[in-house]
Amino acid sequence: MSSPSTADPINCSTTPFSTGGREYQPPASPLVVICIDGCGCEYLDVTMARGRMPHVTAMVARGYRGLVRAALPTFTNVNNAAIATGLPPSATGISGNFFLNPETGEEVMMNSKEYLRVETIFSAAATAGRKIGIVTAKEKLRDLLAAGLEMGVPGGALAFSSEKADQAQFSTHGIENVENVVGEKTPKIYSADASLFALRAGVALLEQKQADFLYLSLTDYMQHKYPPEAEESLAFYEGMDREIGRLLDLGAVVGATADHGMNAKCNAEGDVNVLYLETELNKNFGTGHRVICPITDPYVVHHGALGSLVMVHLAPEFDQVAIARWILAQRGVTEVFDRNTAAEKCELPPERIGDLVVLAGRDYVIGRTPADHDLSQLGGMLRSHGGRYEEMVPMLLSEPLNDKYYALAAGDPRNFDIFQFTCNGVQR
Repeated sequence: MSSPSTADPINCSTTPFSTGGREYQPPASPLVVICIDGCGCEYLDVTMARGRMPHVTAMVARGYRGLVRAALPTFTNVNNAAIATGLPPSATGISGNFFLNPETGEEVMMNSKEYLRVETIFSAAATAGRKIGIVTAKEKLRDLLAAGLEMGVPGGALAFSSEKADQAQFSTHGIENVENVVGEKTPKIYSADASLFALRAGVALLEQKQADFLYLSLTDYMQHKYPPEAEESLAFYEGMDREIGRLLDLGAVVGATADHGMNAKCNAEGDVNVLYLETELNKNFGTGHRVICPITDPYVVHHGALGSLVMVHLAPEFDQVAIARWILAQRGVTEVFDRNTAAEKCELPPERIGDLVVLAGRDYVIGRTPADHDLSQLGGMLRSHGGRYEEMVPMLLSEPLNDKYYALAAGDPRNFDIFQFTCNGVQR
């Protein structure tokens, strides 16, 4: 890693700001937080041990690497909303990628800012004078994370996705001609380049001084498709390392974490370990029960809408306790909570979850019915997430921690503390 660039440094506001009951003191340097979607620690361990992430290896040797706990359910929208606000799902209101709207009875995607109940860190930082740049690999996150930002005005915020970079307009995204800015064509979403484009976009925004407070959220397509030791994974993380090195060379304070980990959900023969819970409930207890898979999103090639946590909405007048006990006895199920217990133990908004919340083991997923999940696009292997076993993820910082935050890191830090650690926790 070369020494940071000192030519024409970016003049960054250090005005403190607060949101969600938390205080933030941003550094005078550009700040970049990266959400490496689906990055369990084993991906870093393998790639770094093989010498293919030299910039990150040097970065954490000087700075910090540790473990943090993600929010449940361990899905993308839930944890990106938590990271963007510094608050758990009970405060953000984002309980999944997909939910049963109690106001309408419809099953809908939860990827619009209308579902977010609190201010984002980005909105508060913009008010304090920082130039905000948000780049998401997946388009589904862009609207959610851009809540409260003023775009389409000189000096306003920027927010766009890799997936639809070629469609960004100044009036709605704060930027146009993104392909020219980044120097690359819009990538395919089912590719490593979707994430690498987001990182390269962040580099370009820093180089061109269009932003100084950045959030770069990647996609977990590669982690869904490949285990850590696969050459495809190693090459992908090596590519990430190059772009992180460039961010460091531009003088940025860099923090990184993940929204969730990733595990294989198959038996030794490669068959998916799945419990079709709605099918079994209706067979054993009568019809009318609905199972909601909160992992559901537009990216079915990733996971076939199968994850390790589901919400169960029971038909009226059924014995909830008896059904909960029956579910807990099923192969692969590890935890069953009623609504109030789930809200307390999993930090979830009670009105946006089911009567029961069901979690599966490390190598199991839970679905609705066989007809609801197309496994033909998975390529013979399912790697997924959503439950307790994808909860622990890495946290990386480019600067050493001060005494206060070093002590906090030894407790029970959360992935949604990453902006506090990056703003307040580094030595200056």
